[in-house]
Amino acid sequence: MKFLLAAIHAKYIHSGLALYSLRSYAGRELREYIEVAEYTINQQVEEILADLYDRNPDAIGFSCYIWNFSVVKRLVREFSKLRPDVPVWLGGPEVSYEYEKTFEELPEVTGIMSGEGEETFRELLELYVGAEGRGGDLRELPVRIAGTVTKEGDFGVRGPLDLDKIPFYYEDLEEEEKAQGKNKILYYESGRGCPFRCSYCLSSIEKQVRLRSLELVKRELRFFLERKVKQVKFIDRTFNCNRDHAEEIWRFLLENDNGVTNFHFEISAELLTEEQLGLLSGMRPGLIQLEIGVQTTNRETLQAIHRHADLEKLKKAVMSVSGFRNIHQHLDLIAGLPWEGLESFRCSFNEVYRMEPDQLQLGFLKVLKGSEMWERAEEYGIVYQSEPPYEVLYTRWLSYEELQELKRVERMLELFYNSGQFGHTLTALQKWFETPYDMFLSLAEFYRERGFFVNSPSRNYRYEILLEFVRGLKAGKNAEALFRELLTFDVYLREKAKSRPPFARDIRDYFQEITLFYREQEKNPDLLAEYVSKGYDSRQMARMTHMDLFCYPVWDRQWLRETDPDKIRPGEEHFVLFDYEKRSPLNHEAKYAVI
Repeated sequence: MKFLLAAIHAKYIHSGLALYSLRSYAGRELREYIEVAEYTINQQVEEILADLYDRNPDAIGFSCYIWNFSVVKRLVREFSKLRPDVPVWLGGPEVSYEYEKTFEELPEVTGIMSGEGEETFRELLELYVGAEGRGGDLRELPVRIAGTVTKEGDFGVRGPLDLDKIPFYYEDLEEEEKAQGKNKILYYESGRGCPFRCSYCLSSIEKQVRLRSLELVKRELRFFLERKVKQVKFIDRTFNCNRDHAEEIWRFLLENDNGVTNFHFEISAELLTEEQLGLLSGMRPGLIQLEIGVQTTNRETLQAIHRHADLEKLKKAVMSVSGFRNIHQHLDLIAGLPWEGLESFRCSFNEVYRMEPDQLQLGFLKVLKGSEMWERAEEYGIVYQSEPPYEVLYTRWLSYEELQELKRVERMLELFYNSGQFGHTLTALQKWFETPYDMFLSLAEFYRERGFFVNSPSRNYRYEILLEFVRGLKAGKNAEALFRELLTFDVYLREKAKSRPPFARDIRDYFQEITLFYREQEKNPDLLAEYVSKGYDSRQMARMTHMDLFCYPVWDRQWLRETDPDKIRPGEEHFVLFDYEKRSPLNHEAKYAVI
């Protein structure tokens, strides 16, 4: 007997925690009957189908989400043609509502596991293992297990599970890494449920928060730390909703840091206490990263979606964490919410952008089945896609054309801000525009006029595009010279370019001076002492690092923010040394020294 659990992820680096939890809860005695298969939505459906067939399962289950359900539906239909004898089960949020519609659309499906699946799956597996031993036809086997829905009926909802009863899902991590690869994000769950009731979110349905005991959590986190895994992402909704639970875990990570592993948390910034901020301030750069859902700064919208955020407190917390310079912060906005039109969203965007997060994600409302937003969509005049991901098309406050404008702005935000490639350039460029939104909108129009949304330029060519954009602003000769240096600085912050960027200043007349610098470092090292201690000579150090010459203080963000664009003048020349062996764990920029 083999029950195949199939996960289809959005990206290769993701992993299937839900399926690992089902397998783990089933216990050692049933482990031999379970196989997990993981794919991505980027693979050909035919390729996945062939692999599922080759695995020769006796029963199969698919984990269903908005990002993969279109693929799952195709696989269910085609797999059932090849193996009509194999029962097909679905689970996950995408099939936990409108059961009749699912069975009507996919008559091949045997049943649906609704809600938490651990106990339900174990009972189903026990039923199938027993039936196979008796030689029964699994497709014809009647299933009347709590937590399942079949064409014969809904057999009820299970009560909440004690999370401490779920065995640790990564005991066989080394075995998993051999099968799946080492660079995947490992997901971890220390709690389920959310005390808040945001109307667009399914987590709001279960208001009771259940936590795994701290003793267990610490033991399991130590497992990750000892193995020096790259990243562990907590999937708890609003991780810090229980102050003591969050503090204890953060303190444990601070005291047991291995210098390698990064932990990701989704939090509510306005809930951070002074004591928690003190803990966060003492952490190794890169030990943790925080995702903070702001969603909007429109108070009428916040009230409509049941988010009673204290925006001033949130902003203060974000700025405090930013000042620590040791934690990557990712802030979220959602376009298409009730009572928010284009002008209001522009204000939300500008206010959040000015908090200077490491990343700002501009998302678009997904009307999820079972959410309050789904139930009230007609009342709000929210029209959304009929198929997953059910993204908003227009609302009473925001037209389709306006949403398309936001889509273009979002694309510019991803390419030029979230990419981390143009940090200093964008800081200076903002001075030529009234607001950050205006800057990205103007850049989007420039992109559209040149057809770049259709024929996307390469990563390296975007530097030249940005310079061309600056020229179009007619900002003056000194401004163009400044931006040439800014772009050069941003290029070398990220990487030691194989060839000199075409917009960079010609510094061949300074090669002798640069050569003498490296020779002096070889004899009397200070900036490059670690290289010398490892036995590298001046030529090798020159190949491994980079030196450039600047006549504007392009490294000084404060100067870039405050200087009047009309008063920009070249100043004293300075060399800058870029050291690629010492990168920031937050943004991977090279360490640099102004000489």
